[in-house]
Amino acid sequence: MSTHPTPASAARPRVTLGALAAKKAAGEPIVMVTACDFPGAQIVEAAGVDTVLVGDSAAMTVLGYDSTVPVTVDEMIMLTSAVRRGLWAPLLVADLPFGSYEASDELAIATAQRFIKESGADAVKIERGGTTVERARALVAAGIPVVGHVGLTPQTATSLGGYRAQGRTADGALRVIEDALALQDAGCSMLVIEAVPAEVTRAVMPHMQIPVIGIGAGADADGQVLVFHDLLGIYGGSAARFVKRYADLRTEMVAGVSRYAEEVRGGEYPAVEHTYSMRADEAEAFAARAAEGFGFGSR
Repeated sequence: MSTHPTPASAARPRVTLGALAAKKAAGEPIVMVTACDFPGAQIVEAAGVDTVLVGDSAAMTVLGYDSTVPVTVDEMIMLTSAVRRGLWAPLLVADLPFGSYEASDELAIATAQRFIKESGADAVKIERGGTTVERARALVAAGIPVVGHVGLTPQTATSLGGYRAQGRTADGALRVIEDALALQDAGCSMLVIEAVPAEVTRAVMPHMQIPVIGIGAGADADGQVLVFHDLLGIYGGSAARFVKRYADLRTEMVAGVSRYAEEVRGGEYPAVEHTYSMRADEAEAFAARAAEGFGFGSR
């Protein structure tokens, strides 16, 4: 758990899967945000979100890869551990990266156990239906809370025709719903549904007993999730249709660093107020010794 709780955050009760289920039952919207590092975790903690996802989108927004596929287990554990140190109250979910769980139940369990033990994640997230349903069932049987993910699944975007909305045909919509129900039946504690028409979410919600978090899936889900770097306007890449910018921090950050560079080059920084000084008596003693020579020999 976090070793850096602020007094305000420590006063909040920790969010559990049971608390999220209670929010669903009460019709209270659930707020999920991604975070990928310690400062980001502190920010979303202070903002009072319910749950934090260390998404493999960090492969692009933080690590500079061109997709989510290359990110490794060790990299994701490092990022999740950093987020854990900045959180107190929100439930922490970690993405299992591509290639770390698909091959077998044994691989899935071993990978998930590393995330729970080494990074302090409260739950792990896996993508798609199909064989992933069996992996989810095995993880749940091993005592590991699982979040499912249907619709647009970035790890397999190539096989889905790229980063595009899913379920826009009758057959496609039925596949999304079938995957959602199968993951629920496998024991998942929560589900993320991404980039599908609002009609698909609306149709599946009456059949979902677990909290459903939407991202580009309309307003009928139990909650919403956005990527930290997208909603704050930090990431320079193109944004999906469903992204709403709540700030333009990239512009502010570039402007701030540019002003710093200008002041350094112009001799304006550091000014007197940014420098340390000596007491007058110490400065006098130092000046006297300096006048005698420092005794370091020639250089």
